[in-house]
Amino acid sequence: MDRAFEEALLRGLEVFGLALPPGVLALLERYADRLLAWNRKVNLTSITAPAEVAEKHLVDSLLLLPAVASARTLLDVGSGAGLPGVPLACARHDLAVTCCDSVAKKVAFVKAVAAELGVNVRAVAVRAEGDPEHERLPRADAVVSRALAEPEAWVPLGVRYLAEGGVLLGMLGRDADRARLEEVGRASGLVLEGLEKYELPVSRAARAIARWRRPG
Repeated sequence: MDRAFEEALLRGLEVFGLALPPGVLALLERYADRLLAWNRKVNLTSITAPAEVAEKHLVDSLLLLPAVASARTLLDVGSGAGLPGVPLACARHDLAVTCCDSVAKKVAFVKAVAAELGVNVRAVAVRAEGDPEHERLPRADAVVSRALAEPEAWVPLGVRYLAEGGVLLGMLGRDADRARLEEVGRASGLVLEGLEKYELPVSRAARAIARWRRPG
């Protein structure tokens, strides 16, 4: 991977104060390398510049680390090429991650790269429709979607996969509105626990992470 990739990754980690255990940077670089190699034959991502992969895929995914700090299991719904699930598994070897997607070629990539990296990731080719037992998907401590759907569609779907006391996460864009997200949560019996807004340091792309929990 080129120097621009490394600089973008390190800058993002520094700006957001994310400290990673030894060996994680090498895993992330190998993941990005395999992602771009597969992408030349299989359409996995429209982002192909290494520095953009570092920032918009890896740093963006790793920004979930504080939100999943207490989680032992994570379900990544509509994970595509394993984002954010695989980068989180690289950073947290104790986190059991399940990635699901309805596109078989993307699931094949996640299975292959997880085996190569030796990370705790299970990949399932299924469209999540709210029936975890039938779909062979877990009820997880943390359930996340990265721009899978609008919050009005995501929250009532994602809540069905939450373990007791779990956190539902939405990775959103510039227009994340607290009042709207609070209302969406209430309709599914959840409380909006937090809404963090930030800008990626190189591209200045606006991002937000919403966190919902069941009250009590």
